[in-house]
Amino acid sequence: MSRDPYELLGVKKDASQKEIQSAYRKLAKKLHPDLNPGDSKAEEKFKQVSAAYGIVGDEEKRGRFDRGEIDIDGVEQAPRNYYRDYANAEGPNGPYHNSGGFADFGDADDLFSSFFTRRSRGQTGMPGQDRHYSMEVDFLDAINGTTTEITLPTGPALDVRIPPGTRDGQTLRLRGKGEPGIGTGQAGDALIEVHVRPHRFFTRDGDDIRFELPISLSEAVLGGKIRVPTPGGAVAVTLAPNSNTGKTLRLKGKGVPKRNGEAGDAYATLKVVLPEGADAALTAFVEGWEAGKTYDPRKNMGA
Repeated sequence: MSRDPYELLGVKKDASQKEIQSAYRKLAKKLHPDLNPGDSKAEEKFKQVSAAYGIVGDEEKRGRFDRGEIDIDGVEQAPRNYYRDYANAEGPNGPYHNSGGFADFGDADDLFSSFFTRRSRGQTGMPGQDRHYSMEVDFLDAINGTTTEITLPTGPALDVRIPPGTRDGQTLRLRGKGEPGIGTGQAGDALIEVHVRPHRFFTRDGDDIRFELPISLSEAVLGGKIRVPTPGGAVAVTLAPNSNTGKTLRLKGKGVPKRNGEAGDAYATLKVVLPEGADAALTAFVEGWEAGKTYDPRKNMGA
């Protein structure tokens, strides 16, 4: 196989990082094992291309490779000097000189130690790069948690668990679902940024939920039990008589689930809503309601 990462990726040595990335993505989509099941040649080619991109896809590693400091596997390369140069520079007492007439080779133990160390390094791997994705989830799914399936650009589908209480902009990590590692290196991770769609009446405030709760005139005046929606389902609440618009009900523990097993609260702000269209009986009552004629709800506003 070619040991030149530029040849493997099909780019020139003066290619830009963007051109290198684009070339790698095209090859990865074509050669990925999930798209070529049972094709050992495609799998091997994919590994070679991934190894090449792991070097020249990183500007720092690319520079070191171009200078001959590392090879395509990322293994450090020894300086291109000769042992005789070191021996002459250090004199007869130097580390590469001994009395046995093998000055050019240095101490045998050091030589074999260096050999096996480099072999060992060659067998180590490089971790794969992380992949970054984004996804949208419904408001209630983010609050209550769910499992959803996403299809990656490279083809395979993944089950993604959305933990209860997931926030807008939160990043979920799927370990080992990123770029394949090189050699014995572990695969990278898939990092998924979650975007939460807004709800039509719930809003999130930290770990609390806030919303406006419409109530009828009779409920406001007489009170009684009413059904109140929450992210976890409707609950029964007793409404006090003469409950005004603007009054806020606190529903303890009906907010956003927390990691410790507790949950925030839900706050419902009341809003008295009249029925659509005129009601003759209600109109007649209000016309004959003397106290209503003298009550001024705006007296503290200077109106």
